[in-house]
Amino acid sequence: MRKRLRWIAAAGIVLALAGCSANDSSGESAAMPMSSDGKQAAPKQGAPNQDSGGKAGQEKAPAPAGQPGVTDRKLVRTASMELTTPNVADLISQVRVITQGAAGYTGQESTQEKRATISVVVPSERLDGVLDQLGRLGKLVRREAGATDVTEQLVDVDSRLATQRASVERIRALLARATSIAEITSVESELTNREAELESLQKRRESLAGSVAMSTISLQVKAEEVVVAEESRNGFLDGLAGGWNAFLTFGGGLLVVIGAMAPFVLVFGIPAAALVWWLRKRRRPAAPAMATASDLPSAPPLD
Repeated sequence: MRKRLRWIAAAGIVLALAGCSANDSSGESAAMPMSSDGKQAAPKQGAPNQDSGGKAGQEKAPAPAGQPGVTDRKLVRTASMELTTPNVADLISQVRVITQGAAGYTGQESTQEKRATISVVVPSERLDGVLDQLGRLGKLVRREAGATDVTEQLVDVDSRLATQRASVERIRALLARATSIAEITSVESELTNREAELESLQKRRESLAGSVAMSTISLQVKAEEVVVAEESRNGFLDGLAGGWNAFLTFGGGLLVVIGAMAPFVLVFGIPAAALVWWLRKRRRPAAPAMATASDLPSAPPLD
């Protein structure tokens, strides 16, 4: 009897545990979404939530490795400008003040009474602002700006620099292990060549970096009366140039005609001229052999 009671109690405990596990599984099933065919859909692994998905859609894809983005491009910027002003020397003085205020400097300069040219070097990030300031100093005639992309050149030089530095270090290690004079001489010669190439690459890298960091402005300044005189003179010069071009065109055409007629003149003209000369010589009349009586002078009368 006691054995039956033990088995009944054990069976009740098993049934109670089975009921708890069934309730837990039904709760999890209710929490999971159901598919269209009535089956429970399996949870997706690594699926982002709605907030993270929205943010991921707004973020831009990163640039591929080794390809700099738009903001990382290295540009060499240059500009040129032409101004007119009543006082050339005063404008050049103002140009120097603006250049120094922009942390730049002036390069090659040629200043005369009525005209001047000056080279202005300023940081690239301040180029546009400096151009605006210079354009307000006088009457703007021309303004041009350009940029050259040297990103690939800098990347190439940096890669070659890293390779060359590693090569120099290897040669130095070989020099440290050299024992004979012949080995030392050979290794030192190779080390000198590679160090010279490394220095050349470093100077090229510095030059490119300097061109990217600083921009150059070529500024031309003319007095207003000089511009007016040049414009009035251009009308006469343009007419003179047009007339000269027309004369050259006419002369060229005339030479072409003469050149085309020259063979015919040589072949037919010379024999024709000789024939005409011979015919005229034959038709020339002979001189009278003797004078007639009427042509003699009359004798005076006798007394």
